[in-house]
Amino acid sequence: MTSTVTLSVRRSTEDASGAMQDFTVPFAEGMSVLDALIWIRAHADPTLAVRYSCINANACKECSVMVDGEVTYACTARLTTKGAKVEPLIGKPVIRDLVTDILPTKERLSAVLGAQR
Repeated sequence: MTSTVTLSVRRSTEDASGAMQDFTVPFAEGMSVLDALIWIRAHADPTLAVRYSCINANACKECSVMVDGEVTYACTARLTTKGAKVEPLIGKPVIRDLVTDILPTKERLSAVLGAQR
């Protein structure tokens, strides 16, 4: 029998504070929070927005989220039998669900265009 854990994920859009949604996911020792989020997208809810780029090491840090109140990478945060609470980064504009605007302010197009005027 496969054991399961609960992953509580904050679901929201840029104009709403959102609410927590619980997902029951299969659990295997050593799996990451990102593994569980990918499982949710594939098997439970394909609308869950999460950013990651593990296929391209040059884009690391894409999966930064809050796990149980701590800033971490979803790919390195290990899931335990207690499950986890996953939220978008604090202090960053939320685009949707766990996806936040991670560009520094000075790198946004509007900041560049404003500097040219």
